Amino acid sequence: MDLAALHPNPQVLAGAVLLDLAIGDPVYRAHPVRLMGATLTWLENRLRAARLDGYGGGIALFLLLAVLWAGGIAAGLTALAQWSFWLCLAVHLFLVYSLLALHDLLRHAWAVERAARQHDLAATRVAVSRLVGRDTSRMDFAACRRAAIESLSENLADGFVSPLFWYAIGGIPGLVVFKIVSTMDSMVGYKTERYLRFGWCGARLDDLMNLLPARMTWLLISVVASFFPRCSALKALRIGWRYHSVLPGPNSGWSEAAIAGALQLRLIGPIWAQGLLVTKVWVGDPADPPAGARSDVPRAAVFTALTGLLAAAAALAFIAAYPR
Repeated sequence: MDLAALHPNPQVLAGAVLLDLAIGDPVYRAHPVRLMGATLTWLENRLRAARLDGYGGGIALFLLLAVLWAGGIAAGLTALAQWSFWLCLAVHLFLVYSLLALHDLLRHAWAVERAARQHDLAATRVAVSRLVGRDTSRMDFAACRRAAIESLSENLADGFVSPLFWYAIGGIPGLVVFKIVSTMDSMVGYKTERYLRFGWCGARLDDLMNLLPARMTWLLISVVASFFPRCSALKALRIGWRYHSVLPGPNSGWSEAAIAGALQLRLIGPIWAQGLLVTKVWVGDPADPPAGARSDVPRAAVFTALTGLLAAAAALAFIAAYPR
């Protein structure tokens, strides 16, 4: 079997990144991630009906999704390559493009800023609720803007840098497996009675697959900060190292703390969930002002886009240097 159709391709990746930035994620019923989610729900119901609703069921869910999706796409692409090289290349390109999410991340953040500039607090809270899971009813415009910046930084890592990383390392199978794990984490990776055991596999695999990309994002943010106006590369490194463990999970804190240091702003602040104050910790240099000004979200969005482009350039360089 010729596996060349599955290998990372620098021209395909460059095209996919340009398509994502220009158009954004395509919205349609048969989107691969939507279909993965539907498959996950169907399998979860079957596994629970078979009383496999603990750790074993969660592991079985991952294995079945990997066989069906990663295995199915790999088999389909290799078979298609035997029939038409160009059609295979087009499908390969469309898959990579569909599984990157930088444009949509920037669009959602701008929706928050646009509503804030119209002085519509209710609309601003609605826009930010699409990005974060905290209570928005207590959030003012500044808190909404901070949440948008936090979402930009966190999702830069797991929504863009991680897919680039796993595509560069493992081609289409690596990218698809990462998206399977990411979908599992978002759908079943909760610490609730229903999912504490069943979702353990997805949550832990998501932590593992984002481990290196999250730390790479910290370094990429520091590089961009060295030439972006009014930024500090040193603070990005220092604040990322010092504050990454303040945030929950082993990975999200690296990019969130790094962007706070890079932009020389403080993030987080008081957060409410289910009517309770869950944290009032600030992340960033205590001497820096809290984020929330009119210029902060646009500045963070441009910074995020540049960091994403640098990550894409690094992935392209890696693929070109180590061709399969």
